[in-house]
Amino acid sequence: MNPRLIAPLAVLGIAVFAGVFWFVSQPEPNGDQFAQCRASQIAGGAGSIGGPFELVNAAGETVTDKDVITEPSIIYFGYTFCPDVCPLDTARNAEAVDVLAGRGISTTPVFITVDPARDTPEVVGDFAFNLHERMIGLTGSEAQIKAASEAYRTYYKAHDSGDEYYLVDHSTFSYLVLPEQGFVEFFRRETTPEQMADTVACFVENA
Repeated sequence: MNPRLIAPLAVLGIAVFAGVFWFVSQPEPNGDQFAQCRASQIAGGAGSIGGPFELVNAAGETVTDKDVITEPSIIYFGYTFCPDVCPLDTARNAEAVDVLAGRGISTTPVFITVDPARDTPEVVGDFAFNLHERMIGLTGSEAQIKAASEAYRTYYKAHDSGDEYYLVDHSTFSYLVLPEQGFVEFFRRETTPEQMADTVACFVENA
């Protein structure tokens, strides 16, 4: 079978596994200000996901989460050589940002690569800008990418194919992060731009 056809299936399988592993049904602590906004519950609570990171932006500058997440942000971990899953997911995120803008809510779409060997600052910058003029593309060293991925509890693993066209398995969740509260919600691939916008708006209005 054509490996470009296998890749999306592999990614989806990993995403399902990851979802079963840590996005399980557990109640959030009492007094959750966002209870009415949450579509899913997270093992260990929302506070167990996310946190500080240090990465490199499209200009080659080292930035931290404080530099990047200055307003409600939708973060996605993927890679620019991804055959179709990443472009579809990030395009959905970009569309949700436009829907929210139409409602007067400003949000930032963020793309973090899990393939730093090929995704240079220029490459992630071009990829992000072509999807949305406000999208921030981030890369970094292998250690920086690993630390950011572990903070958000994502999965990725490159195929050792011996050529430059290798594929990377990775989880496919998108993450809503607020500047003051940190990570608050995740979105699966099947979530529509409108559904995502409705959920983001709920969190913003109750922040």
